[in-house]
Amino acid sequence: MTLETALNELNDQLRAALPPEIAEVLDADRRRAATTFAEVGAKIDDFELPGADGTPVKLAALVEEGPAVLVFYRGQWCPYCNLTLRTYQRELLPELEKRGAKLAAISPQKPDGTVPELGFPVLSDAGSTVARGLGLSYPVSAPVREAMQTLGTDLEKVNGTWELVHPAVLVVDRDRVLRFVDVHPDFVTRTEPADIIEAL
Repeated sequence: MTLETALNELNDQLRAALPPEIAEVLDADRRRAATTFAEVGAKIDDFELPGADGTPVKLAALVEEGPAVLVFYRGQWCPYCNLTLRTYQRELLPELEKRGAKLAAISPQKPDGTVPELGFPVLSDAGSTVARGLGLSYPVSAPVREAMQTLGTDLEKVNGTWELVHPAVLVVDRDRVLRFVDVHPDFVTRTEPADIIEAL
């Protein structure tokens, strides 16, 4: 089963459980217009972000011995993100290790001390400083904010701000040059593991 198939099945299940008016708002948000993102060939600045346990991780350390795959995701509250990260853990991480590449996940969620059961760093870009520099962050619209609050997700508490990131995968080489950029304004869709391996 591809990641796309699994995500679509999950979306069908979740959507069926939602009140129609909320489902309509979230469906409209999936059709969000793309903005200008960082492009292949651009060199990005080094950054240092805290892990879930507070331990800082630098981009320079991630690319010290080979390329790094950076996965930007919305937060641990997002079921699509959790499914994607578990898939990457199972299908992508072993292949990256064979190729000498590192994997790290980044979200705007504040570090809360909860360490996900994943074999790669999960970093907190609170305030979306790194994501904003890559063109990945955006403010949550009023209708979506209201829908999320109705569903019990208060980004003000979780992220510190009503700002989200487009799910994205970036491959960065040892010189911090972007070699692959795949951004998904439709938050139900994500990058297939096979596409990331091919990019490497």
